[in-house]
Amino acid sequence: MKKNVHEIEVKLDKEWIQALDATFKKKNKETKIDGFRKGTAPKDVYLKHFGIESLYMDAVDSCVSIAYKKALDENKLVPVIEPKVDVTGVSDSNVIFKFTIITKPEVTIGEYKNLKIKKDKATVTDDEINDEIEHLREHLADVVVKENGSIVEHDTAVIDFIGYVDGKELEGGKGENYPLEIGAHMFIPGFEEGLIGLKAGDEKTLELKFPENYVEDLKGKDVTFKVKVNEVKTRVLPDINEEFFKDLGYDDVKTEAELKEKIKEDIKHKKEHVIEDEFVEKCLEKAAANMKVDINEEIIDEEIHRMIDQYANQLQMQGMNIEDYYKMTGTTHDDLHRTMAPEAEKRVKYRYLIEEIAEKENLQFTEEEIKNRTEEIAKQYGITAEEVVKAYGSTDVIEYDLKMHKALEILKENN
Repeated sequence: MKKNVHEIEVKLDKEWIQALDATFKKKNKETKIDGFRKGTAPKDVYLKHFGIESLYMDAVDSCVSIAYKKALDENKLVPVIEPKVDVTGVSDSNVIFKFTIITKPEVTIGEYKNLKIKKDKATVTDDEINDEIEHLREHLADVVVKENGSIVEHDTAVIDFIGYVDGKELEGGKGENYPLEIGAHMFIPGFEEGLIGLKAGDEKTLELKFPENYVEDLKGKDVTFKVKVNEVKTRVLPDINEEFFKDLGYDDVKTEAELKEKIKEDIKHKKEHVIEDEFVEKCLEKAAANMKVDINEEIIDEEIHRMIDQYANQLQMQGMNIEDYYKMTGTTHDDLHRTMAPEAEKRVKYRYLIEEIAEKENLQFTEEEIKNRTEEIAKQYGITAEEVVKAYGSTDVIEYDLKMHKALEILKENN
């Protein structure tokens, strides 16, 4: 058994008698015994009918928290996850709980400064700037009807079509005024390519074949599509002028050169964020490799469950529950658990690393600093400082966040 696993037995006598009495009073109010109005039967009569064992389950539930607090207080333990609880003895005079309590594992921190990790510099090429400008033009492009023009790549063809397999109309293979972007590969291979060069009003029969990886009853089969082009639309890119700058929200930009400078700054800013994240990850990874810690599987499991809960909440915000996700992906809770295990272990390891750096650097924060940070959070979320403290549970959590942030800064600044 690992050093940070503590098996503690707690015996309750007086508290157990009180819990049994409270449970009797509650159950008696809900119970009708012949010869007595509901809730008026004496305790000895109630116990004769139902036995004292009928009170045990509810009484145990009410005593768990009392016994757990006693176990922590008497043994000066700070758990890192919820304990395992067993009832090892129960009678009419006492109850015995056995708690398996896991505290923070022993951490031996190694070198975390002068790790000689190179931090890249963000550079932006002319091609990247021009590509981003074209992307923005594509985003703001107008879709207009192409008068007397033939279909080319990236045009949208508005078509009627009917598919036939073995001489019979294909179920679900029919559409009217269907807008199909050429090159989007929404239809089977050869369909979109077969429309290139056609104009509004043209009709064409396409002799194609379903791919081998298609649905079972159609894969590899010949299919005939009769297509009529009703309309051809094309994308017209905006000119690079002041109107374009304003549409992008760049009211201070007046020339193409200024736009390129603005785009360059934006790209550089995004790259710097990516580089910073990569640098932090490398610092954490190398410093963690220099650290010794034996992490309990139970601690990692709890982190995995926290991650799964967070993922489920994200899915919920997208209108999907976790069970729908499992059905859609053909996976199970166990599959997701295994997938998240490496990331969970890394997160726990990094957390212990940063905590140890904070401890070694003797990081302390004044009440004023904690108050200022609380107000910053309140401003960020548009709530009061009191609401922040209530949400966090105490200012201790805010102080902990400050320590972790500062410790991470020390790790970054010294490498």
